[in-house]
Amino acid sequence: MLACLCRAGLIAGLLATPLAAEPQRIAERGTFLGLVEGRTLTRPLVRLRVTPDGGISGSGFGFDVSGDWSWENGFFCRELRWSGGGRDRNCQLVTAEEGRIRFTSDRGAGDSAGFAIE
Repeated sequence: MLACLCRAGLIAGLLATPLAAEPQRIAERGTFLGLVEGRTLTRPLVRLRVTPDGGISGSGFGFDVSGDWSWENGFFCRELRWSGGGRDRNCQLVTAEEGRIRFTSDRGAGDSAGFAIE
């Protein structure tokens, strides 16, 4: 009888455990800034800050990183530069969940990179 009660308690506890939240699309500039303003976006060997005035700064793989960004038609559009090099402008789909944010290039059709929000 005690074993049955223990199993029932375990099952009830598992059922009551919240499931991981699904990533939510971030389609508004204000929502995006609410997540990243004053915070650092990190992943292995990368640390970036995104500022409300349209700036990007930080480091990646041992190089200084700078750039500019704007919010256009629901997408994060950015141009990055690092230690003399540069990249083309790219508009990215943004999704977020519990302390993490993901950028997917080419308006959601390309590669993606996930960051912890610290």
